[in-house]
Amino acid sequence: MSGTKEEDRKGSSEWREFFWNPRTHELLGRTATSWGLILLFYLIFYLFLAGMFVLTMYIMLLTLDDYKPTWQDRLVTPGMMIRPKGDQLEITFSVSETESWDGFVHNLNTFLSPYNDSYQVQTNDYCPPDQYFIQEDSGEVRNNPKRSCQFNRTMLEDCSGVSDRFYGYSRGQPCILIKLNRVINMLPGKEGQSPYVTCGAKREDSDKIGQLVYYPPNGTFNLMYYPYYGKKAQVNYTQPLVAVKFLNASLNTDINVECKINSNTLASGSERDKFAGRVSFKLRINDK
Repeated sequence: MSGTKEEDRKGSSEWREFFWNPRTHELLGRTATSWGLILLFYLIFYLFLAGMFVLTMYIMLLTLDDYKPTWQDRLVTPGMMIRPKGDQLEITFSVSETESWDGFVHNLNTFLSPYNDSYQVQTNDYCPPDQYFIQEDSGEVRNNPKRSCQFNRTMLEDCSGVSDRFYGYSRGQPCILIKLNRVINMLPGKEGQSPYVTCGAKREDSDKIGQLVYYPPNGTFNLMYYPYYGKKAQVNYTQPLVAVKFLNASLNTDINVECKINSNTLASGSERDKFAGRVSFKLRINDK
């Protein structure tokens, strides 16, 4: 028993001596000089790594342009989106229940507020249609901020919310707005032919969709709104829209609708994304 206690005291003494040796003035087996050299080494090492990181980031930032991407790896055809935003691209409402479509009306009012004619006249220019609005820089001198063409809310006619503040939802003739995603320097048409939108039902619902009306006429994204030069260079840019009005869609049934872009320079769909240049959504109009 005494031998065991003696061994425990010896082991404890060795640990205390390892932590701090008063004879050699070593802490955890190292002298103050040794600890100082190690700390100095790691300080220089991590300062070097931080310096390399800062230098790398600085060199990378020198290659970037504030107004346009240095490298632009994108799909040949941009995506499309609809307004109002329904739940998972579903527009479902009941004509007789105001609360079922009031949110859609509010969403459209908010979205279209920058398109008010009075605001567009103050901030944007009237442009000749069917031709690109090219605004080139002069060498190193930037032509910024670049001007933008007016897209007046009233161009959407029956879907503008002006003549019908409920956008047709109160009568079971809803309006759906379609926009083409922005891509810097994209030219979506040639030979004066603007891209246009067409919508139709999926094969199984072809007899349910009824008659459609497009605003502006023919559902065109006029060439005068292109090219887009970026949010910082073209601060007042107003994205063109196409409105689709469903005049007599079947009631109390799901209608799977697909809208796509038609252009002589943009392909509908691609190998990388079959939904490029098109958007699909579900429409259901209930009468009870």
